[in-house]
Amino acid sequence: MNKTTKFLLPALLAAVPITSWAQSEFTLSTATPANVEGEPAPVFPVPSDRQLKWNETEFYAFFHYGMNTYTGQEWGYGNESESQFAPTAAPNPRQWLEAAKAAGMKGGIAVVKHHDGFCLWPTETTTHCVKLAGNDFGKNTNIPKDFADAARDLGMKYGFYVSPWDRNSQYWGDGTDNYAKKVFLPQCAELATYGHDQFEMWFDGATGGGGYYGGSSNTNRSISSAELYYDIPNLRDSIHNVCPDCVMWGVGGEARWIGNEAGWAGETCWSMGSGTSGDENGYEWHPGESDAKGTSAGWFWHSGETVKSAETLFKMYLETVGRNATLILNLPPDQSGSLPAATVTRMTELGNLINTRLGTDLAPSATVTVSDARPNGATRTYVAANITDNNKDTYWAASDGQNTATITFTWPETKTVRYVSMMEYIKLGQRVKGFNIEVSTDGTNWTAVGGNIAKTTIGYKRIIPLNGNTSNSYGNGYQAKYLRINITDAKSCPTLHTVQIF
Repeated sequence: MNKTTKFLLPALLAAVPITSWAQSEFTLSTATPANVEGEPAPVFPVPSDRQLKWNETEFYAFFHYGMNTYTGQEWGYGNESESQFAPTAAPNPRQWLEAAKAAGMKGGIAVVKHHDGFCLWPTETTTHCVKLAGNDFGKNTNIPKDFADAARDLGMKYGFYVSPWDRNSQYWGDGTDNYAKKVFLPQCAELATYGHDQFEMWFDGATGGGGYYGGSSNTNRSISSAELYYDIPNLRDSIHNVCPDCVMWGVGGEARWIGNEAGWAGETCWSMGSGTSGDENGYEWHPGESDAKGTSAGWFWHSGETVKSAETLFKMYLETVGRNATLILNLPPDQSGSLPAATVTRMTELGNLINTRLGTDLAPSATVTVSDARPNGATRTYVAANITDNNKDTYWAASDGQNTATITFTWPETKTVRYVSMMEYIKLGQRVKGFNIEVSTDGTNWTAVGGNIAKTTIGYKRIIPLNGNTSNSYGNGYQAKYLRINITDAKSCPTLHTVQIF
């Protein structure tokens, strides 16, 4: 056990009950349990429970707020005077989250320490924090506490961005393990105490550069391996002991950066591998998160910035959440510690747009038939009706060896349809490799829809604008009394737990 492990684990595990285990005799059985439910065999890799819960968050906010809000920087150097942090009013994380909720988001990540090293809570690890802020509003700030309290009260998920790179700390990159032992891991442990129900800790991958580093003459430092330097395996296991549903993003290895900061994922997007499209043959479950700016300037607030239009933000939603990724949309608070009024208004507009376009599901009113369904188990069924029962724990599945299938929706009367949303039962792995969608008014003559969009992967969620255009996706729609999804290729028998039609 290394020094860092000795330091961090007792502090974190103190909050966790310890169970005593008595010695006992046991016999190792070699019998294979009967598959009484007849479920399909998993296609590995599969998500952990915390990764699945993380994916279900889908759309959440990023709040970049801190020293840079008052200096006008994006990456502070680390030599800023603590007194420069001087909010003009009491920072209001509840207002941030209320705006996010109005947009249809399920949670948020608050930046509580960026690369400048300034901490937005009264930490014991450094004096570069709110304790020495420039006014009482600043000195009384505790963003992790207030953010977590507000999220729980609003029924939202929450987590924190804490920068591993610290341009203020004398210990960062000094050739020893002092930084991990004395600063970074204790900071993460402190943040874990603000709530055991956190859903994500956000660690970006910066590995050094210029900085103040405590006034050292060596103002340009770097590290060769973030995972080793920050003792990530120990950090991950320790945080999981007290925050069992907390995914370690980025450097933490449990969810990946989608590969751009523009709000889009690949039309083909696997939950394994890296980048915009992932890797069909990746050996670890590594789902994608797309971080994007909701405003015209940087990640932090800047005077004169504007908020992107609701249409632009809806396009991002279709190209991230609708392509088997999650969307974390940045909304920077201003120097008052609150979101500007224009941002709040735009989030309400976005929420109304999402609800108008994706809020009335036509699928439950249709009769659903499938070309194939596997035999039912002792208590579990795999019938077509599972696709429209609004239950994520029931699903349709094809028979073993059947890698293609057709799902048909039939309405008593013609409907106007614009979007189709599909969700695989990813507890058993991501399977679908190819599909297409067709509509008909008579059940005989069929029209392919979805334009030239690549109809390959589905994954956790795939939303297809039927006109094939994410920039102008609503349009006039298609008249349909029948709609069918043809799964043309899969890694194994396909599964779907939900199909929605709008």
